[in-house]
Amino acid sequence: MSGVVAAFAALVSVAVLGYIIGVTGLLKASDELVLSRLAFFVATPALMFATVSGADLASLFSPVLLTEVVAVVCTQLAFVLVAMLAWRRTAREATIGALASSYVNAGNLGVPISLYVLGDAALVAPVLLFQLLVLTPVAFLILDKGSRSVRAALLLPFRNPLTVASLLGLAFAISGVSLPVMVMRPIDLLGGAAVPVALLAYGLSLYGARRAPATPEGNGVGKDIALAVVLKAFAQPVIGYVTARFLLHLEGTQLLAATLFAALPTAQNIYVYAVTYDTGRRLARSTILLTTGLSIPIMTAIGAVLG
Repeated sequence: MSGVVAAFAALVSVAVLGYIIGVTGLLKASDELVLSRLAFFVATPALMFATVSGADLASLFSPVLLTEVVAVVCTQLAFVLVAMLAWRRTAREATIGALASSYVNAGNLGVPISLYVLGDAALVAPVLLFQLLVLTPVAFLILDKGSRSVRAALLLPFRNPLTVASLLGLAFAISGVSLPVMVMRPIDLLGGAAVPVALLAYGLSLYGARRAPATPEGNGVGKDIALAVVLKAFAQPVIGYVTARFLLHLEGTQLLAATLFAALPTAQNIYVYAVTYDTGRRLARSTILLTTGLSIPIMTAIGAVLG
């Protein structure tokens, strides 16, 4: 078993433990929210700051980000063209579908994979920032039907602790300034909890999703789900690999990172957006659940082949 597959096995084991905890009733499915908030607001920002602030700038501004941008643009364009031209979906419905088919889980799953499989958590930071600083504001402007000002939309990502922590870390990395050991020690301690807590929450969320009541049926939304799942789970990793391998001529860790990041499942916050704007709720939930289930074997296979 290669080191990459072994790393995946460790990550999957912790996620499975989270699922078993839900099955046995040790924690309730609703407790996933507590674990997720702990990871999102406390542990993962600490990890991202500690990692990015001490990272090599070359890893932060690597060509991996370009492959992700290409893969996102291609999959989103494909969904929007089919949804709006063939199926006559509204702009808001197409926006949720486009996000569901391309917006990856860079926080709860991308960070653990970047750290334990690729050996550098900083590799996923540019992808995370691109999604939060570019994709999210643009999507909110469309979903709000223009009611939100451009300024308000642009400022929204800065309420996200991962964005703030990553940008602060980037500022320290560029300036070359290092915080005292006594300051970094508790930050490192909190950051150490990010991966296990996020993976336990991830496994618990899968148990909760299995037991959750069905979202009301939409008008022919099944084909939207199928298209989003195919684009996210299969097309986006292929586009990421082709772009990295044949256009940018990446090899080794960068090629593996570009392909793995493109293969990450749809992020859970897309369902939050769908609920907030009362658009595409079933599409978002189903795509998240299906791509999450498909992503583990797909990413493990990618790791075995490219690792």
